[in-house]
Amino acid sequence: MEVHDKIRVMREIKQWSQEEMAEKLSMSPNGYAKIERGQSSINLDKLQQIANVFNIDMGELITCKDRAIFFAVGGDNSYNLTNSHFGTNEALTAENEKLNALLTMKDELLKQKEAEIVALKEVIALLKAK
Repeated sequence: MEVHDKIRVMREIKQWSQEEMAEKLSMSPNGYAKIERGQSSINLDKLQQIANVFNIDMGELITCKDRAIFFAVGGDNSYNLTNSHFGTNEALTAENEKLNALLTMKDELLKQKEAEIVALKEVIALLKAK
Protein backbone atom coordinates (compact mmCIF):
# COMPACT_ATOMS: atom_id res chain seq x y z
CA MET A 1 0.00 0.00 0.00
CA GLU A 2 1.37 3.39 -0.97
CA VAL A 3 1.93 6.06 1.69
CA HIS A 4 -0.91 8.20 0.32
CA ASP A 5 -3.23 5.18 0.43
CA LYS A 6 -2.31 4.55 4.08
CA ILE A 7 -3.08 8.17 4.89
CA ARG A 8 -6.49 7.91 3.21
CA VAL A 9 -7.31 4.66 5.00
CA MET A 10 -6.25 6.09 8.37
CA ARG A 11 -8.45 9.14 7.76
CA GLU A 12 -11.40 6.96 6.80
CA ILE A 13 -10.92 4.80 9.90
CA LYS A 14 -11.13 7.97 11.99
CA GLN A 15 -14.25 8.89 9.97
CA TRP A 16 -12.87 12.33 9.15
CA SER A 17 -13.64 14.11 5.92
CA GLN A 18 -10.83 15.38 3.71
CA GLU A 19 -11.85 18.89 4.75
CA GLU A 20 -11.50 18.02 8.45
CA MET A 21 -8.10 16.47 7.84
CA ALA A 22 -6.95 19.47 5.82
CA GLU A 23 -8.02 21.74 8.68
CA LYS A 24 -6.08 19.64 11.21
CA LEU A 25 -3.02 20.03 8.98
CA SER A 26 -3.59 23.76 8.36
CA MET A 27 -3.75 23.28 4.63
CA SER A 28 -6.29 23.66 1.86
CA PRO A 29 -8.72 20.81 1.21
CA ASN A 30 -7.51 20.70 -2.40
CA GLY A 31 -3.88 20.44 -1.31
CA TYR A 32 -4.72 17.63 1.11
CA ALA A 33 -6.78 15.80 -1.55
CA LYS A 34 -3.71 15.83 -3.83
CA ILE A 35 -1.72 14.10 -1.07
CA GLU A 36 -4.34 11.36 -0.77
CA ARG A 37 -4.43 10.86 -4.54
CA GLY A 38 -0.64 10.65 -4.67
CA GLN A 39 -0.48 13.69 -6.93
CA SER A 40 1.95 15.59 -4.71
CA SER A 41 5.09 14.62 -2.86
CA ILE A 42 4.96 14.64 0.92
CA ASN A 43 7.88 16.30 2.65
CA LEU A 44 9.08 14.82 5.91
CA ASP A 45 7.71 17.69 7.99
CA LYS A 46 4.22 17.20 6.53
CA LEU A 47 4.50 13.42 6.97
CA GLN A 48 5.42 13.94 10.64
CA GLN A 49 2.48 16.32 11.04
CA ILE A 50 0.13 13.73 9.51
CA ALA A 51 1.50 11.03 11.83
CA ASN A 52 0.96 13.35 14.80
CA VAL A 53 -2.66 13.94 13.79
CA PHE A 54 -3.19 10.16 13.73
CA ASN A 55 -1.21 9.81 16.97
CA ILE A 56 1.14 7.26 15.39
CA ASP A 57 4.84 7.05 14.66
CA MET A 58 5.84 8.37 11.25
CA GLY A 59 7.50 5.02 10.56
CA GLU A 60 4.09 3.35 10.54
CA LEU A 61 3.15 5.41 7.50
CA ILE A 62 6.33 4.65 5.56
CA THR A 63 7.02 1.07 6.63
CA CYS A 64 6.42 -0.90 3.51
CA LYS A 65 6.92 -4.58 2.71
CA ASP A 66 8.44 -5.32 -0.70
CA ARG A 67 8.99 -1.63 -1.28
CA ALA A 68 11.87 0.79 -1.53
CA ILE A 69 11.64 4.22 0.08
CA PHE A 70 13.65 7.09 -1.33
CA PHE A 71 14.28 10.46 0.27
CA ALA A 72 15.20 13.13 -2.24
CA VAL A 73 16.80 16.38 -1.11
CA GLY A 74 15.38 19.39 -2.90
CA GLY A 75 17.22 22.57 -3.79
CA ASP A 76 15.86 24.22 -0.64
CA ASN A 77 17.20 21.32 1.51
CA SER A 78 13.68 19.99 2.01
CA TYR A 79 13.22 16.24 1.92
CA ASN A 80 10.54 14.69 -0.23
CA LEU A 81 9.28 11.15 0.15
CA THR A 82 8.64 8.93 -2.81
CA ASN A 83 8.24 5.19 -2.98
CA SER A 84 8.13 2.49 -5.57
CA HIS A 85 6.44 -0.88 -5.37
CA PHE A 86 8.48 -3.92 -6.30
CA GLY A 87 6.02 -6.59 -5.12
CA THR A 88 4.16 -9.03 -7.32
CA ASN A 89 0.47 -9.49 -7.99
CA GLU A 90 0.74 -12.89 -6.30
CA ALA A 91 2.09 -11.28 -3.12
CA LEU A 92 -0.73 -8.72 -3.17
CA THR A 93 -3.33 -11.43 -3.74
CA ALA A 94 -1.93 -13.47 -0.85
CA GLU A 95 -1.96 -10.41 1.40
CA ASN A 96 -5.58 -9.65 0.41
CA GLU A 97 -6.60 -13.23 1.18
CA LYS A 98 -4.86 -13.02 4.54
CA LEU A 99 -6.62 -9.76 5.37
CA ASN A 100 -9.99 -11.16 4.30
CA ALA A 101 -9.44 -14.17 6.57
CA LEU A 102 -8.59 -11.84 9.45
CA LEU A 103 -11.75 -9.84 8.80
CA THR A 104 -13.83 -13.02 8.82
CA MET A 105 -12.20 -14.09 12.08
CA LYS A 106 -12.87 -10.66 13.57
CA ASP A 107 -16.53 -10.90 12.61
CA GLU A 108 -16.80 -14.34 14.24
CA LEU A 109 -15.15 -13.06 17.41
CA LEU A 110 -17.56 -10.14 17.53
CA LYS A 111 -20.52 -12.52 17.20
CA GLN A 112 -19.14 -14.61 20.05
CA LYS A 113 -18.68 -11.53 22.24
CA GLU A 114 -22.22 -10.37 21.48
CA ALA A 115 -23.56 -13.81 22.47
CA GLU A 116 -21.55 -13.66 25.70
CA ILE A 117 -22.99 -10.23 26.48
CA VAL A 118 -26.54 -11.51 25.95
CA ALA A 119 -25.84 -14.51 28.21
CA LEU A 120 -24.33 -12.30 30.91
CA LYS A 121 -27.31 -9.96 30.78
CA GLU A 122 -29.59 -12.96 31.28
CA VAL A 123 -27.52 -14.08 34.28
CA ILE A 124 -27.71 -10.57 35.75
CA ALA A 125 -31.47 -10.49 35.24
CA LEU A 126 -31.82 -13.86 37.00
CA LEU A 127 -29.65 -12.68 39.90
CA LYS A 128 -31.68 -9.49 40.26
CA ALA A 129 -34.92 -11.50 40.26
CA LYS A 130 -33.82 -13.48 43.34
